[in-house]
Parts: sequence; structure tokens; C-alpha cells
Amino acid sequence: MIYRWLTGSGDCRGVRFVSVAAVAAFVLAGLSSGVAHAESAPGCGPVTQIGSTAYIQTGTSPSSIVASVKQFKGCGKNWAYVWVWDSWISKGRSFEVGTAIYPDGANPAGYVRARNQQANWSRGTDTLSKCTRASGTFVDLVGDPSFGYQEFTDKRC
Repeated sequence: MIYRWLTGSGDCRGVRFVSVAAVAAFVLAGLSSGVAHAESAPGCGPVTQIGSTAYIQTGTSPSSIVASVKQFKGCGKNWAYVWVWDSWISKGRSFEVGTAIYPDGANPAGYVRARNQQANWSRGTDTLSKCTRASGTFVDLVGDPSFGYQEFTDKRC
């Protein structure tokens, strides 16, 4: 039945074009969303995401999302992670990202900055006993290298 509905065979002939286009849109959205699928931090191995994912946007529309920010725990440490979405990478423009863990009442820890790298991990921080947020920064080095966008995950205690 689903095949007939998608292909227009049988009673659903007028739906074929819309259905195929809708399926294509969902597939492309899933493939190009750039959602991070991190599994292991450098020198640590498997880590577990804690808290929700934050999104770095360069504008106000959902299409302006350029990166995802996540916080992980593993190997007795907290880790920040930024994944630059494929939709930005495909533009071929130079960019810079930064990751850090922000413990409550303390300076950022584990900061790592990288240029033109889709995936960026902070250093592991000894902050599991503290309330923390992961931070991600993004700078478009072509559009406006003097301005950076920053987002934080929710606080985890």
C-alpha cells in the first residue's frame, strides 16, 4: 500500500509528485541537518551526552543554524563538543569554532579552538562534581571575522 501511495499506482495517482517530493525533502533534511553523532572524546573513548543540545545560529530563522553544541561526561570528566553542520561546510567558507566547559562560579575550562574543522572537542575537565554548561563559539572568517556567535547547553549538576 505504501509503495502504491508513493508511486501513484492504484487510486492515489494525483499524490505521487507531492509524496515523492515530501519523501525527498525528509531524506535530504535528515542527511544534511548536521546533527552531531559524537561517540568518543579524544583519548577517552565512549562518552555519554548530558543535557540538551544547543544550536548556534547566525540569524533568526531555523535555516541559520550553523552548529550544534553538546556536553558529555566520560572518563571522570566533562567534555564540550561542537559539530558544524554540513549545510555550512558545503559553502566552502573559512570558519573558526571554540569549545569549553563553564563551571558555575569559575572561569571556562578545557577551551579548544580550531579552524575549518567540522568536529571540535574541548579538553576533558575535572568538573563532574560541579554544575556545568558546555559552550560553543562560531566565527565566519569570511563574512565577519570580528564577530562570534556563542551558545550554551543547559546547566547540568
